[in-house]
Amino acid sequence: MRYDSAMKRIACVFLYCLVCLSPLMGMAGDAKAPSNSVHVIWPYNIQGIWAFDDKELGFVREPFVGAVNVMIDKLVTNVPNAKVAFRLMFSSGFIPDYDAKVVWKRKARRGNWYYCEKFKMEGWLCPALLKYFKTAPKEIYVKVGPLPEQLIEALKKERRKGWFDK
Repeated sequence: MRYDSAMKRIACVFLYCLVCLSPLMGMAGDAKAPSNSVHVIWPYNIQGIWAFDDKELGFVREPFVGAVNVMIDKLVTNVPNAKVAFRLMFSSGFIPDYDAKVVWKRKARRGNWYYCEKFKMEGWLCPALLKYFKTAPKEIYVKVGPLPEQLIEALKKERRKGWFDK
């Protein structure tokens, strides 16, 4: 009985997220998506490193690298349960009430360097970026927010002990 009710709760949370987030997702996951579509990922923290999954594109625990981790730390200071997971929307087009904007600086080692004026720092985005955009965008707008509490609780149960220690 407990298993059935837990599965029903998870299904309800999934349906809620699908209904609430699908308009925002545009054509996320389609490398041929228009450059103004809004993409959505749910990053999480594994012992101090931010990562995300996008199974449609083959990403599982895809890590953010170097200073981008520091930028994310700063972006999510007021997002509840961010280390478990949070919503990160990004687009090469303007997002109303965006939290940060990064500007392309240069290409390097198959990735691209971006500068964030808000944090006065540069960060490198790996070639995974090109799974979301045809070419590296000149600007990327970022907006972060919390996930529903029920989904956070389900994710806590799903993940291994030790993921959220830091």
